[in-house]
Parts: sequence; structure tokens; C-alpha cells
Amino acid sequence: MGVLTTGMGGDSLSLRAAMMRESLQKSQTITDSVVSILGSFDHRLSALETAMRPTQIRTHSIRKAHENIDKTLKAAEVILAQFDLSHQAESKILRGPREDLESYLEAIDQLRSNIRFFSSNKGFKSSDGVLSQANSLLAKAISKLEDEFKQLLLSYSKPVEPERLFDCLPNSLRPSSGSPGDYSGKNPSNNHAEHHNNSLENAVYTPPTLIPPRVLPLLHDLAQQMFQAGHQQQLLIIYRDTRSSVLEESLHKLGVEKLSKDDVQKMQWEILEAKIGNWIHYMRIAVKLLFAGERKVCDQMFEAFDSLGDQCFAEVTRSSVSVLLSFGEAIANSKRSPEKLFVLLDMYEIMRELHSEIETIFIGKACAEIRESASSLTKRLAQTAKKTFGDFEEAVERDATKTAVSDGTVHPLTSYVINYVKFLFDYQSTLKQLFKEFENGDEGGSQLASVTMQIMQALQTNLDGKSKQYRDPSLTHLFLMNNIHYMVRSVRRSEAKDLLGDDWVQRHRRIVQQHANQYKRNAWGKILQCLSIQGLTSSGGGSSVAGDGGSSGVSRAIVKDRFKTFNMQFEELHQKQSQWTVPDTELRESLRLAVAEVLLPAYRSFIKRYGPLVESGKNPQKYIRYTAEDLERMLGEFFEGKNVNEPKR
Repeated sequence: MGVLTTGMGGDSLSLRAAMMRESLQKSQTITDSVVSILGSFDHRLSALETAMRPTQIRTHSIRKAHENIDKTLKAAEVILAQFDLSHQAESKILRGPREDLESYLEAIDQLRSNIRFFSSNKGFKSSDGVLSQANSLLAKAISKLEDEFKQLLLSYSKPVEPERLFDCLPNSLRPSSGSPGDYSGKNPSNNHAEHHNNSLENAVYTPPTLIPPRVLPLLHDLAQQMFQAGHQQQLLIIYRDTRSSVLEESLHKLGVEKLSKDDVQKMQWEILEAKIGNWIHYMRIAVKLLFAGERKVCDQMFEAFDSLGDQCFAEVTRSSVSVLLSFGEAIANSKRSPEKLFVLLDMYEIMRELHSEIETIFIGKACAEIRESASSLTKRLAQTAKKTFGDFEEAVERDATKTAVSDGTVHPLTSYVINYVKFLFDYQSTLKQLFKEFENGDEGGSQLASVTMQIMQALQTNLDGKSKQYRDPSLTHLFLMNNIHYMVRSVRRSEAKDLLGDDWVQRHRRIVQQHANQYKRNAWGKILQCLSIQGLTSSGGGSSVAGDGGSSGVSRAIVKDRFKTFNMQFEELHQKQSQWTVPDTELRESLRLAVAEVLLPAYRSFIKRYGPLVESGKNPQKYIRYTAEDLERMLGEFFEGKNVNEPKR
């Protein structure tokens, strides 16, 4: 049973294996057939591809040819368009800019575009000819543009009338009558303090509109085309020639003159002083209004043109600046004299006031020479002012005026020097700045105080010399008392007191008192001796009177002689000193009182004591001519500076 089963299973497996082998053989056969078929198909495809290749090549060539034709046509269209635009631009340019300036400028831009196009397409057969024609046309266009720029600039460049400039000034700086050159009553040296109290340096100035705002953009576009064409020099020349003459004419209408150094030297001081006052106003107007306005025009017209704006501005203003500064230089270099100090300080002040604006307006390398000229004038004025100040001190000390004041009043030199010094204090800040420039580390205040004291001392030294011209010592002391008192009073009432100090004032008040005391001793010492009891007793045969009044043993003759001498001396003093002058009311009354306090008690005492000796004799009125009240009244006539007749009995 088991053997049979095994045998049957083995046959089944063999059968299955045989079937599988047969099946595999069939599959291999099919595979070989498929491979054979595929190989045949690949061969046929290869043959087909070989057959198709010429056709493919021809198709690609045709496609490329079409692409090239399209590109060529498009390039031709561009070139033709450039030709068309060039013709359009040419027709506009040939018509000129007058008809339509904006269109003309567009045509120039188009022409430049065409030139750039053909310059980058040199392979085009006619490009050289086109470029030559376009460049020639552009040159003509720029030439016409220059003419248009010049004509347009001329049309709108007019001198600025003075009245229009005055309207731009603060009220306090406008001329009194509103006419050019008429600044009467407004000379800075006449009301310098008032000007500075009004803080004119901070006043607002509105530069006039020199060219209408609507025209400036058009001029800018014209200038830009010329600039791009490389015509900077032509642009500079046109602008300079047009605007500089207009600026000069504006200043001329204002009153600015071209004066040489010789003209200035020959001019009388009164005339020159007025011209200097006007020059100060002209400088303000020129810098703050005209030059500022011209700078604004240049900045707008030549915006983004490198430094061309600076060059044009420098060229336009150079001549006008030169005229103004040359006058200042002529004054600074002229012969020095004390009266010029204040105008020099005025000129120095205006140059300092305008310094920052000059530096701002005249900016850039092209304006460097102008800035340097302005700075040089400022320094020159400072140097001359300082030397003039030194000259003044020396002139005061050496003043050799022989004209003496016969009445002993304040000498003209004293009032001149004191007024001069008082005037200096209107310029206190300026003088401190001036001294500061020449003294390293010194703020200028101590230097100013030192110089002022030296001037005052120089005046005293000179007055001492002048006082020696008087033969009468009492008049010598009256003269010195008057003059030093004038100095003290003037200092106390001015800013000089702060600079010279209380010590100076007190010291000189004592000097005044010393001269007053010396005057009393010299003028009244001798006459007071007549009222003294000394020498009244007689040692000879002259009659004498005994009595209770203290006149025992006193000689009547000597008493009479004393009265006669007193009368004669008093009348002489009255006649002479009534013509002398003490101009200060307070000082005059004080001096009269000081004399009366000594003279009147002595006179009353003498009359009371010795009057009876005379009254008991013949003609007493011959000796006792005056009462104490008469003397007091007559003392009230002293120092009035009047010619007085001999007093009546």
C-alpha cells in the first residue's frame, strides 16, 4: 500500500515537471520571436530616421530664416522710426524756439537720443552720414538756444529801483525822504546807540525778486541744454554780461559811485563823512538784498550744474563788490585823524555784521577771492581804527593850541575829548572786539579801560600845560577846577563811570576841591588881610581913638587906608572875576558861597569894630562904600562871564 502510493506520486511529479519544461520552451520561443521582431522594428526605425533627417534640417533652416527676417524687419522698423523722429525733430528745430520753446527743447532731447542710437549702431551703412547731419543740426539748435536764452534773460533782467529796495529794509534804515542817497539824520555815527538798541542785526530782510519765478524754470531748462552741449563758457559769458550790468545799474541808481583813492583824499571831510554814512547803508542793501537775490537766482537757474552757479555768481558780482570794497579800502588807507575813528568803527561794524552773510552768499571756490577781499577790508579797518585810537591819545597830550580861554571856562579841547570818550562808549562792544583781535587772551574790556584812562590822563597833562599861560594864579586854579569838574561830571553821567570806576571819580573830585581851595587862597587871601586887626595900631603921630569896641589905640588913618584898599581890591576883583566863567551852576553857586562864608563875616566884624572910627570923621561914605549886603549882591555877579561896569558908590 505504501509502495504503491509512492510510485503513483512520483509519476505525477514527473508529469508536472515535463509539462513545465514544455511550457518554458514555448515561452523561450515566444521571447526569441519577440526579440527578433523588436530588433527588426528598431532597424526599421533607424532607417526611417535616416530617411527623415534631410527634411528636419530643411525645416530648422526655414524656421531660423523666418526668425532672422523678423529681427531684420523689426530692426528696420526701429531705424525707420529713428529716421522719422529725426525728421520730426529737424522740422521743429528749423522752425526755431520762438514758436514753441517747450516743443523745441523736446526736439533737442530727441535729436540727442538719435545721435546716441546711431553712435551705438555704427554698422548701419548710412550711420556716419546720419550722425554728421544730426550733430550739425544739434549745433545749430544750441546756437539758436543761446540766442533765445540771452534774449529771454535780457527781457527779464531790469535794474531794481531804489524805492523797491527801500521797501525791503526795516523802517529805521529807510532814507528820510525816500530818495536815493538821502539818509539825513540816519548817519550811524549820529545815532549809533539807537541803531544797536533796536537790534538791527536781527531785523528781517526780504531780498527782492530779480527774475519772475514763472520764467526761472524755463531759463533753467535752456541753461541745462547748453550745459549738456558743453557750452558752459558761452553760458557763463551770456549770464555775466547780462546780469552784471543790471546789478551795477541797480547800485548806481541807489547812489553808489566809483571813487578812486585820489578822489577820496581830495574830498572835504564833511562831504566824505556823509558818503561814508551812505556807504554803510549801501553795503547792507547790496549784501542783504541785491547779492542775496542774485545768489537765489543763480541757485535756481543752475541747480545741479556742478560749480557753474558759483562761477556765474562770482562773475556777476565781482565788479560791484570791487566798487564797494575799494571805497572802504580808500578810507582805511587814507590819512588818519581823530574824527575818522567813529566812521572807521561804523565801517568795521558793518563788515562784521555782514561777515556771516558774505561767507554764506559768496560760497564756493569761485568766490574765494571776494570773500578774502571782504575779510581783508575788515582787518584793515580794525588796524586803522586801533592806530587812530592811539593817535588820539598822543594828539590830546601834545595838543599845542595856543588859544587860551580868557575867562577860565572849560577849554574846547576838554569838551572835545570828553565828548569823544563818551561817544566811544556807544561802541563799547565793538572796541572790545577790536582790542580782542590784537590782544591774545584779553577779552578787550581791560584794554579799553586802560586806553580810556590814558586818554583822560593825557588830557589832564595838557590842561596843566595850558593853565600855565595865565598870569593870575587864581585864574589858573579856576581853569583847572572848571575843566576837571567837567571831566568828573561827564564821567559820572555816562557809561565811562563803569569803566573808569568810582575810585577815579572820587580822586578827581578831590582834585577839583583842591583847585577851588587854591583859587580862594590866591584870589581872596590879600583882600582878607585888609580886614585883619594886625597892623592897625599906630606907632607914630596919627590920631587914634580909644573906646570899648576893641579899637583902643587903633589909628584912624590906618583904618581909613584899610577901607580904601579893601574897596579898591574888591572892585578890581569884581571887575575882573565877573568876566571869569564857572559854567556849571552848582559849582558856581558853591564857589560863591565858599567865598561869602569867609568874606562877609570878616567884613561885618571889621565894620562893626572899626567903622565908628571912620563914621565919626569927614566923608565916611568915601571909605565905607559897601554894606555886607552890597558885597553879597556883587558876589552873585562873579563867574558869569559878563563885562560889568565899575560898581557905583
